[in-house]
Amino acid sequence: MSANEVVDSGVIMPRIAKVEPLPDATLRIVWAEGRRAGREDVVDLSPAIYSYKIFRPLRGNGALFSTAHLVEDGDVVAWNGDDLEMTADLLQALAEETMNPKDFVAFLARHKLTQEEAGVLLGRSRRQIANYVSVGPIPRVVALACYGFEARKRDAVIAREIQTSAATLGNPELTPEKQKGGKAASVVREPT
Repeated sequence: MSANEVVDSGVIMPRIAKVEPLPDATLRIVWAEGRRAGREDVVDLSPAIYSYKIFRPLRGNGALFSTAHLVEDGDVVAWNGDDLEMTADLLQALAEETMNPKDFVAFLARHKLTQEEAGVLLGRSRRQIANYVSVGPIPRVVALACYGFEARKRDAVIAREIQTSAATLGNPELTPEKQKGGKAASVVREPT
């Protein structure tokens, strides 16, 4: 293999079609390729800007931040000046930690939550939830809480399925229908 051959891993790397700087260290990003292809996201870059020293010049510098533009065919966003660049990979990771009103409404529907119930669950008022549903933006902490809620529910379902499988392995006659009789199944193992 020569130094400039490309190896295809089968994973489509993120590529940005369009970027627009917005106030408060956010970018409007239209994705050309990758998991978010065709989507438009408003991405808060604060977590990266305030975590990495390389982005220190962007902190509180709206004039510099507004110079954001695409380079390398959409693989990178750059700013004028001191070689400030952020990869589409990092931007995609930040975008996946955000939520727009449409995503938030889908979250409520998936979990059959009313706005009042969501407010209690997320520690927000019903009025704030109504605002998230209609116009956004959804704060990063709320988006991460929603993703965490879904992960915990998914983990609980997986754990129940594993317990059911383990119980039926120990007693093949113990089917899931028989387990629903109210008694928990248990697996007793003989010492080896």
